[in-house]
Amino acid sequence: MPQYTPPLRDMQFVLHELLGVESSLADVPAFAEVDRDIIDQVLDEAGKFCSEVLFPLNASGDAQGCRRDDDGNVFAPDGFKAAYQQYVEAGWPALACAPDFGGQGLPELVNNCLYEMLNSANQAWTMYPGLTHGAYACLAAHGTEEIKATYLPKIVEGTWTGTMCLTESHCGTDLGLLRTKAEPNDDGSYSLSGSKIFISSGEHDLAENIVHLVLARLPDAPAGTKGISLFVVPKYLPDADGNPGERNGIRCGAIEHKMGIHGNATCVMNLDGASGWLVGEPHRGLPAMFVMMNGARLGVGMQSLGLSEVAYQNAVAYARDRLQMRSLSGPKAKDKPADPIIVHPDVRRMLLTQRAYTEAARAFCYWVGLMIDTEHQHPDESVRKECADLVALLTPVVKAFITDNTFETTNMALQCYGGHGYISEWGMEQFVRDARINMIYEGTNGIQALDLIGRKVLGDGGARLKRFGGLVQTFIQENADREDMKEFVEPLADIGGKLTKLSGEIGAKAMQNPEEAGAASTSYLRVVGHTIFAYLWARMARVALDKQDSGDSFYTAKLATARFYFARLLPETAYHIRAARSGAETLMALDAELF
Repeated sequence: MPQYTPPLRDMQFVLHELLGVESSLADVPAFAEVDRDIIDQVLDEAGKFCSEVLFPLNASGDAQGCRRDDDGNVFAPDGFKAAYQQYVEAGWPALACAPDFGGQGLPELVNNCLYEMLNSANQAWTMYPGLTHGAYACLAAHGTEEIKATYLPKIVEGTWTGTMCLTESHCGTDLGLLRTKAEPNDDGSYSLSGSKIFISSGEHDLAENIVHLVLARLPDAPAGTKGISLFVVPKYLPDADGNPGERNGIRCGAIEHKMGIHGNATCVMNLDGASGWLVGEPHRGLPAMFVMMNGARLGVGMQSLGLSEVAYQNAVAYARDRLQMRSLSGPKAKDKPADPIIVHPDVRRMLLTQRAYTEAARAFCYWVGLMIDTEHQHPDESVRKECADLVALLTPVVKAFITDNTFETTNMALQCYGGHGYISEWGMEQFVRDARINMIYEGTNGIQALDLIGRKVLGDGGARLKRFGGLVQTFIQENADREDMKEFVEPLADIGGKLTKLSGEIGAKAMQNPEEAGAASTSYLRVVGHTIFAYLWARMARVALDKQDSGDSFYTAKLATARFYFARLLPETAYHIRAARSGAETLMALDAELF
């Protein structure tokens, strides 16, 4: 059976030693009283809930899945509802919500830490409250005062959950094609009709009400994405006291049978004259929904971080215990019939790849989380603007780079088990199956790559990328005279210069032929992702170097992992730079009929 231990030591290293969150949050009045002790106490309690309550339900929930009855009611796997009640009673849904609506007002960064552990423990279960937090953010930003008063307190306390209803059978990425209609009623509400698919947490028995955020078209809507409006559509219509009342005309028509995340109800949701209320301005639904969509993209990165961590933990434990063959340099466990497989170089390659990608992903997600808090709450407008630009640039990289890496690392974790990894009882194949969806939903990774190169880099003439480049250059200059940092700073400077040059080359080619940007996009995102990881690993190495004489083996391991990353993983960029430069011709030359 698999195991999970919250990685509190490394989480605290990133928060306190790498990012210095206490001093950073001190500059934000809303978080001025959030100190290290508070953060560490939250992490400790969250870790207990995740490891003791949620993780034991992961395998059983995967095996059992969800069940739908003939009336369209859906029931989550055994134990999920009770775990959710514990989650609500402990106040976890309110952690990073505004006190105005009953929230605790802690930083989103702390919420990110919670969600890393939730996802390690049980990604399918975590999707129920995870989407709810996104619905909270969307309604808080764009809802009317009446909508906020009706829905947000219930969402914050956790008794109502939320979803996002975008996709239809004929349109996934291209939401401009959606057909769901919204007809105005005399009382200011709207009557919605249509069908949505792939709706995570669309129907379940965990909460007393479900708040759906639905994209639809008004009768006078122009074609395309500029004709989409956003509506709040509850499962039960709130009564005069704000409690669930009459059943609304939105029901689950089916639940999808999927490769993974079996414990989460992925639903076909049918709207038959369902009552809804406009959120934001007419025909401006997509920008409003992007609050939730961007949050979901960052959340998917956290999902994969969680899976990568738990898969790695189990792979290491197995590699230490499994005896197979002798070390190439001679027996290491002379009292045993064979050596543990952790002595073999190729097993170490797989383990260190998992470790390097996981620890860099943690630093990346937490760093972005800190910038989100700064963007939303810092008193200095220029600081908020700088963080907003960086978050916009980095969001598609969090989603795509981390999820691509995690599918690789979960597969490597399975591979460490050999044939046992392919057997369900060990749990590794579930991590692989669950990880696969993260590369697809909330915008496929190919779409994230197009967003990065098109909107986030070329779209502003490289201004956001230059902001990030400025951080890298400052770090390089600060450490230029440190002999012990050369092995990290020199390759960081090298890849930074190559990224700048590659960006200019692609931009120039794309001006002549737009297909060039699309042809280079996926490889380009890999180069950007590795540049970010190289920057973060160099920063982590500096902390470890400064503390390597402390006698704490944690820093020894951190330095060894940093050296592995620069020697074994960063060189992937050489291939991707060459691939990105190869152009569109070899991709576009073959007629579609000849495929």
